[in-house]
Amino acid sequence: MSTARRLPAPRLDWAYFLDVDGTLIDIADTPEAVHVDSALLDLISRLQQASGGAVALVSGRAVAFLDRRLGRLQLPMAGQHGLERRDAAGRLWTNAAPPAAKSAIKAALAPVLARHPGLLLEDKGLTLALHYRRSPQLASYAHRLMAQLAAAAGAGLEVQRGRRVAEIKPAGVDKGTAIAAYLTEPPFAGRRPVFIGDDRNDEHGFAEVNRLDGVSVKVGKGASCARFRLPDVAAVRRWLLAALAQK
Repeated sequence: MSTARRLPAPRLDWAYFLDVDGTLIDIADTPEAVHVDSALLDLISRLQQASGGAVALVSGRAVAFLDRRLGRLQLPMAGQHGLERRDAAGRLWTNAAPPAAKSAIKAALAPVLARHPGLLLEDKGLTLALHYRRSPQLASYAHRLMAQLAAAAGAGLEVQRGRRVAEIKPAGVDKGTAIAAYLTEPPFAGRRPVFIGDDRNDEHGFAEVNRLDGVSVKVGKGASCARFRLPDVAAVRRWLLAALAQK
């Protein structure tokens, strides 16, 4: 879909669903290298208050990871591509990969990680993510291997493709289903949805927002079904700040 259309000015009566890595903050080489600055914390806090609480993070990161990085902010959050979702009332909903299947996959990956130190396995609790950012030449190998392991587990698992990561997760749950669930609940229900993301794993979210005639925004380059586009993290922050100018 073309993303040459002019992005409309943000409104405080919309519902905001925001990816994190590559959208609100720049991509880091490893999960622990992620840095959340005070300016972002202030922006999200102000937007949440001004919009009546209709702001949720929809991320590939785990909710616990985001809580550690965001400190004082207690937002609704969908983590691990929608497999865990904390609603505005603070309730947590989860969909987990079977523990036995996870253990078998981790055991199969152990010798692979020993042979290829550029690969990094992240156990997010509900998913297993194989990062190859430090060894991009292993991209095809990583995706092929994870697809084989997911199929062999026979537990309703699938591989989620992301930016230099192949992630095994339960099938049928994604960022789109998380957004759809939020939109049935206050304070999101009845509002026009906005979803901003930068990666392949955000396409489910874009598709759901498009279905509802919302505002889908792709950050950066690459093919996407999003209807609008912003060039980088700085542009995302500027656009969100514009909503606060309405006060």
